[in-house]
Order: sequence, then structure tokens, then C-alpha cells
Amino acid sequence: MLKRLSLSVVLVLWACSSYSESITPYYGTTNNAAANSNRWVMDNILPSGVPGLDINGVIYNYTINKDVNDSVGVEIRNERANGNGYIFRERDDWLPGSLGGTQINKVVPVAPSNRALWGDGEIAVDGPGSVSDPRVVYTYKVDPCFDPQYDPNCPGYVVPRPQVDAYEVDLSTLYDPMTDVSETKEACLEGDTSPECKAQLEGSEEEGKSEEELAEEEKKAKEKTKDRLEKALAAADNSALFANAMANGQMLDQMNKNVNMGTYYQKSVDGGTYQETVKLDGGNIPDNRSGLRNNMAQQKLHQEMVDAQY
Repeated sequence: MLKRLSLSVVLVLWACSSYSESITPYYGTTNNAAANSNRWVMDNILPSGVPGLDINGVIYNYTINKDVNDSVGVEIRNERANGNGYIFRERDDWLPGSLGGTQINKVVPVAPSNRALWGDGEIAVDGPGSVSDPRVVYTYKVDPCFDPQYDPNCPGYVVPRPQVDAYEVDLSTLYDPMTDVSETKEACLEGDTSPECKAQLEGSEEEGKSEEELAEEEKKAKEKTKDRLEKALAAADNSALFANAMANGQMLDQMNKNVNMGTYYQKSVDGGTYQETVKLDGGNIPDNRSGLRNNMAQQKLHQEMVDAQY
């Protein structure tokens, strides 16, 4: 049983952590809908621009004003948004014998329904009486993934694809260069010096060359290409070296600037002057007689050892 309960807790936590905070459903309550009048507009009470908002409860309280012998009915209700009856109705019947000035407090849960179904609300009084200090509050739940396209993590989210407009092309109007090759060549021979004509004439001249001439021209073209490539690579290497040198120079300048500004040395230690706290009774330190005797004995022994050498 304990293992099964632990597994259930893990599954619940995993399910909760699989969604980001931006798409987690949340709950809320409105302000007092009857603060200014016994009739109110829901668009002014509920948050605007929230498509996934469901109303799941109504909390209300008021004070009844009536004569003890009168019968009064008080009804808190909301119209349907389509104008067909009421989506919410809660009635309190104050029968003869009930005292005026009595306060009532109620919490009425309702089946969650989208706020788009809720029309305007009101407090209606039937009979010779009235209400004072009314308070009507709606509780609601918001599901951001009501619209799956709200967040990529919402279930049912579809990756949007750009709409590409289709155009019909008349193939007969397209230019086909193969249909006027001879005309272009003829125009070039008549003296046209445009780049297109130059390429056309060069192609005509190559048709009459031998294989040896074509091979020699191809060899020269490859050598020119190789030379251009070497020059381009050399220029790229020089640019890279220049960029590295510039970056190193800027780094050294920045380091020198930091040192010159004194950022490494302008430090202070909390404290101040530490005053001497040791005091001598009488102002004199007596000689250590034991140490004196020991010193004289060592000196005598040393002298005897020196004299023994001679």
C-alpha cells in the first residue's frame, strides 16, 4: 500500500512538472460586483481578454430590510449571454416572522462554465423590502491552454506554417534563350559590343580551336585561379593576425588602465590604532636569577674546555 501511494505521488508530481508555469491553470476571484449598484455588467467584473476563463462559484452576502410581518424574496441571478433565461439563480425567501437587519452569507458552487455564457447579473427583490451592504463575488478558474496555440507546450498545439500564395504563370510568356541563339550571334557579328555578345563570340572562336590549344588555355586558367586563391588565403591570414594583434593590444591597454587607476591598491582595513594593554607593576622587570646561574655555569664549562686544549 505504501509503495502504491508513493508511486501515485510521483506520477502526480511528474504530471505537474511536465508543464511550464506559463500554462498551468490558476484560480481567482472578482471584486464586489454589487459595490455600486444592484445590477452589473459581467464584462466590467471579470478579467478581459481571457478565453479560457470558467466561472465555478458565487459568494454573496447582504442585510435584509423588512417588517417582521412581511414576506420578501431576494434573488441573485445572471442572465444567459444569448438572452434565453438565466444561467444562475439563487433565491432566499424571508417569511413573516423573520427579523429585518438580519445578514445572510452564502457560498454557491456551480458547474464550471465558460464566462462567454454568463450575461449581466443583478439582485432582484420581490415584496415590501430591500437589501443593504450587498456583496457578490465570482470565483473562476483560468486554463491558458483553452486555446492550444497559446503555448507550444499546450496539448494539441500545431506548429504554424506560413501561408504561401499560389500564382498561375503563363508559360508562353517565359523567355527561352534557346529560341534566339542564332539571332543573338547574328547581332553580335554586326558590331554589338555588349558582354553577352562578347561571350557569344568567344564561344564561337573556341569551336574552331584544336585540342592542344584548348588544353593550354585550360592550364593557364587553372594557374590563374591557383594564384588568385593563394593571394586570397594570404590576405585572410594577414587579416587574422592583424585582428589577433589588435585584440591583444586592447586587452593590455585595459589591464594597464586598471592598474593605473589604482583598483588593486586602494584598499583599507577596518580598525585603527591598537593600544598597548600590558602594564608592569612598579615599572621594572627583575632579573632571572636562575637563568643567570645557568648562563655562568655554561660559560665556566666552555672556558675549561678551551683551556684543556693547551
